[in-house]
Amino acid sequence: MKSLTDHFLNECRASLQREQAQSLAATQNWSHVDKTQVHSDWDALYKQLAPLVGTLAPEDEEVQQWMARHFSIVSRFYVPTKQAYIGLGIFYRENPDMRAFHNGYHPAMADFLELAIRCYALDHL
Repeated sequence: MKSLTDHFLNECRASLQREQAQSLAATQNWSHVDKTQVHSDWDALYKQLAPLVGTLAPEDEEVQQWMARHFSIVSRFYVPTKQAYIGLGIFYRENPDMRAFHNGYHPAMADFLELAIRCYALDHL
């Protein structure tokens, strides 16, 4: 997997914050999103992804197909740039609440998701 510089990763964190803030302001806090459905879709996706953690590499084609689905769900809120999507993966790993939430599906899910999202973003966005 491609190694990224600290400078680029910091740009990704900043892009996520900036793009989310702009989207929240433009959409009355994502009022257009069926949040119940989104959370249900993420739950189903994470339950399918969990058995692959530790079995397949984040860049594996099957994992990347799940990341395409993940990106599709994220895009219901707004379509993130490559940097913002990578920033989201970093957020999943670094934010204690998000880390705990994702690791509830598998103890290494947050770390795995960060790498899988990074790979998807670099190859497809």
